[in-house]
Amino acid sequence: MEKLEHIGIAVKDMQQANTLFAALLGKAHYKVEEVASEGVRTAFFDVSGVKIELLEATRPDSPIARFIEKRGEGIHHLAFEVADLEKSVKDYQAKGFEPINPQPKNGADNKRICFLHPKTTQGVLVELCQEIKDASSD
Repeated sequence: MEKLEHIGIAVKDMQQANTLFAALLGKAHYKVEEVASEGVRTAFFDVSGVKIELLEATRPDSPIARFIEKRGEGIHHLAFEVADLEKSVKDYQAKGFEPINPQPKNGADNKRICFLHPKTTQGVLVELCQEIKDASSD
């Protein structure tokens, strides 16, 4: 793992949460983005290079809606940046960690992502992420 990339926080009301976190952190969010495939809207705050990602469900059957229904609002996941997502997923599988989505997929904030199941990480949902490189920069 390269670094802690962001902390994901599940919220019921994005507008209210953005106001609260702006007051708490002393700065406004820098981006709001929807990931339709996951049924989620996200907002990002940057705190000295570590991001806070607020996650609001956009449909009742989304993972965030189910999380909030079961556990309430709060910390949803920790995301760690990795240099090679596919290799990292295989390496973690070999160590006994179970990926929720063995094939990485596109997520928010220009990242490819894979989650490790909390039953193999002491109850913590762990996201591995890698920035999507612009093909024109190769």
